[in-house]
Amino acid sequence: MADFKDGIIRFRENDFEANREHFENLGRQQNPHTLFIGCSDSRVVPSLITQTMPGELFIIRNIANLVPKYRESGEYLATTSAIEYAVQVLKVKNIIVCGHSNCGGCAALYHPEEKLTGIPHTRRWLQLAEPVKEKVLKLVNPTDYAAREWLTEQMNVVEQLSHLMTYPYICNAVKSGEMKLIGWHYMIHTGQIYEYHQKTGEFEPIE
Repeated sequence: MADFKDGIIRFRENDFEANREHFENLGRQQNPHTLFIGCSDSRVVPSLITQTMPGELFIIRNIANLVPKYRESGEYLATTSAIEYAVQVLKVKNIIVCGHSNCGGCAALYHPEEKLTGIPHTRRWLQLAEPVKEKVLKLVNPTDYAAREWLTEQMNVVEQLSHLMTYPYICNAVKSGEMKLIGWHYMIHTGQIYEYHQKTGEFEPIE
């Protein structure tokens, strides 16, 4: 906790003071331009890799950057409600789904069932990505672990973009040109980000 306290003091004395006017303007409202859906992985820091300021990104983070398909339910829907709020209330213009290298959630899709018995809620959550696993295994040799990992992480991003299009208000906004859906694959060890291009079906580095 001492490290946290020291960090808080440094933030208040340095970063906050250097941007005092910006934070004062944010004090009563937010107007983010982008919804960023990323993995909860501690190595993925949205504001760092995009070099954005507080107030620019509305952020959703969960295991393996998954998006449930649209449905109305009496359950407590964390990701779905956050998407709804970002689009319907905050009126974001962009949605980024950002996967990353060495994703533990994507890797867990290939674990034997018994390895996940102690984490039943995680196991249930990862069922959202089962279609990705099925597609990948049709394209690569299951023993080519490097290719399987890379392809799973990228195809998972594409799958979640398709899930976003099941939300009526997102589908309408995209088709009308009012909103843009973006897919990224972030390489932790190099800092490179590859962007998905729907026309080619390929991920290309952002240069």
